[in-house]
Amino acid sequence: MQPQDPLVLSCILLSFCYTVAKDIIPPTPRVQLSFRELKASNTAHFLNFLLNTTDYRILLKDEDHDRMYVGSKDYILSLDLQDINREPLIIHWPAKQQRIDECVLSGKDINGECGNFIRLIQPWNRTHLYACGTGAYNPVCTYINRGRKAQDYVFYLDSDRVESGKGKCAYDPKLDSVSALINEELYSGVYIDFMGTDAAIFRAMGKQAAMRTDQYNSRWLNDPAFVHVQLIPDSLERNDDKLYFFFREKSTDSPHSPTIYSRIGRVCLNDDGGHCCLVNKWSTFLKARLICSVPGADGIETHFDELQDVFIQQTQDNKNPVIYAVFSASGSVFKGSAVCVYSMADIRMVFNGPFAHKEGPNYQWMPYTGKIPYPRPGTCPGGTFTPSMKSTKDYPDEVINFMRTHPVMYNSVYPVHRQPLLVRTNVNYRFTSIAVDQVDASDGRYEVLFLGTDQGTVQKVIVLPKDDLETEELILEEVEVFKVPAPIKSMKISSKRQQLYVSSVSGVTHLALHRCDVYGEVCADCCLARDPYCAWDGKTCSRYSASSKRYAEGRSRRQDVRHGNPIRQCRGYNSNANKNGMDAAQYGVEGSSAFLECQARSPQASIKWILQKDHSERKKELRSEGRFLKTEQGLLIRSLQLSDAGVYHCTATENNFKHTVMRVRLHVLSAEAVTAALLHPDTPAALASPPAGPPGAYDDLVQLLSQPEMGLINQYCQGYWRPSGSMHSDAKDLQDQKRARNRRNHPPTKELQT
Repeated sequence: MQPQDPLVLSCILLSFCYTVAKDIIPPTPRVQLSFRELKASNTAHFLNFLLNTTDYRILLKDEDHDRMYVGSKDYILSLDLQDINREPLIIHWPAKQQRIDECVLSGKDINGECGNFIRLIQPWNRTHLYACGTGAYNPVCTYINRGRKAQDYVFYLDSDRVESGKGKCAYDPKLDSVSALINEELYSGVYIDFMGTDAAIFRAMGKQAAMRTDQYNSRWLNDPAFVHVQLIPDSLERNDDKLYFFFREKSTDSPHSPTIYSRIGRVCLNDDGGHCCLVNKWSTFLKARLICSVPGADGIETHFDELQDVFIQQTQDNKNPVIYAVFSASGSVFKGSAVCVYSMADIRMVFNGPFAHKEGPNYQWMPYTGKIPYPRPGTCPGGTFTPSMKSTKDYPDEVINFMRTHPVMYNSVYPVHRQPLLVRTNVNYRFTSIAVDQVDASDGRYEVLFLGTDQGTVQKVIVLPKDDLETEELILEEVEVFKVPAPIKSMKISSKRQQLYVSSVSGVTHLALHRCDVYGEVCADCCLARDPYCAWDGKTCSRYSASSKRYAEGRSRRQDVRHGNPIRQCRGYNSNANKNGMDAAQYGVEGSSAFLECQARSPQASIKWILQKDHSERKKELRSEGRFLKTEQGLLIRSLQLSDAGVYHCTATENNFKHTVMRVRLHVLSAEAVTAALLHPDTPAALASPPAGPPGAYDDLVQLLSQPEMGLINQYCQGYWRPSGSMHSDAKDLQDQKRARNRRNHPPTKELQT
């Protein structure tokens, strides 16, 4: 097959990326809350005690002690899980002044680099934590006493046990690292040199020998950015346990282009290295490419190559968790984010498949077809398939040599259904982090995704199955979690306390997983929200509980996440849905403009206006044409006519459910009558025959027009009445109506007039 012209390939790629960006339109959040609105909801707590610190990044949740441990610049915090501002425990751990001076002399920034940025907090035992910081480009680690029980209220450094952090924590705070402390052995993905050029997967501490990846071997690691690490057992045999590292790195195949590959790598916990080759080097390290792409009809895929975050959703089988991963694409042609989901079965299949091998005249990657040595490279010693080999030092030299030259698998790991769970394009943000909660609803169990963005917002999303492989994505809410927007760095969920903990450079926030009352005050709005956390309890939209203790109450709770059908769920409640918005009266003057306000509670709803004229049974749908202009806030009627009087029905349709949001009776007064009332206030005869309306409403208007204070009358009527033929823009009409509404709600006093 002849290679195509690069220009042709570029045109095809551009065309496909445009198609993807055009076709994948993200849904609108049902509820959007600004920082101020979130604060007013009383469902969030924001870190409000002042510290001279920044870069809150590391979060460690401790459910047993009811604490959240937070690492930042020069500080380690122990916060109450229920209220992060209640009795915080604070450790100040700055770098030594001499070390800071040396760091500055080496050319580093005193604020952004020459501090002790905490990058590792791990549980050591029931009473202590192990923590490491960059130490002003001189990594240090120590132990923290947190007490045995939450009531101990203990939190302090063990100053006698400070040790070097090399191989455990990066020198440069801008370089991300990951770590896992297992059986008092620390496994880290970290840059271990001052210049930030020597990246390694490192094992330190404990009884086993220190271990690392092959140094400066681009086939193993090539300028990686570490994202996550997780221990996932392979079988009931503990010797088969493997540690999985998630990272992204530069491609070795494109040295002159910034191609990025996302990777999943693994090592055996009991790896001892080789005896003559790969001494103190991993002899079981393998890696494979993680694919997250949108397949095209012509076979071309749009890739989201830059792995940003990973969340491991545990299942009843601890050997087979579900892996959620956030990716971004940041090329000059195509930008966006995606979430892909992977199964451990697919991952193991790739690691049990062919190894990648370069051969042929063009030195291309091919599947290795030669003889695979025994035991299979990557197999753990003393495990299910190698019970007689107790150490990797017992492996034949050919196995160790093969591992050094073939660390990459040929096949890639594709997501479930070979496509992303959700995609974002044509938006002004990117996903940076993810956390997932499992929620039991009346019609099943759902995974709720909390997605942090680089704009400092958190989206709450569910993806529902439809026909075949089709899915439906719902953004339940989007909230601003910080007063000063900053990219979300880390998120942790406490299902036990129904809280989400979020960190950024500027601070820490924790907020409730649900705000059911914001969806509305009627059953239909609660049901249409389709939030698995929420249900209609007969009076309000509130937290749904599937526990047996609340079974009697749960039977009457109305919830339909899968279909969101209020016709079936809210029978008996729909008739009372809109009493507060019914039969409002509004007056207009012939020749002026009128604005009828109406907004649906949900942005997914479509609004229609229906007019039923007085003394008529016929109803007519109004469209944006002629004198009528439909806006997001309501209906503008320009140059009112007497025939415009009648009842205006504002209806909303969502998910095939149609209901009346508001009903307004518009009265149109003749210009002559109003003019006569203004010129002859003592004789309001022209207004003596009021139209039908709510009792007293028209009398109030007559009384107002009859007052002798002409300035008050003219100011009140401005915007409701103009002589016919006057020319005003639509924008001016809207402004006039807004001013008039404000005057109607807050009429000026006589003192103000004088």
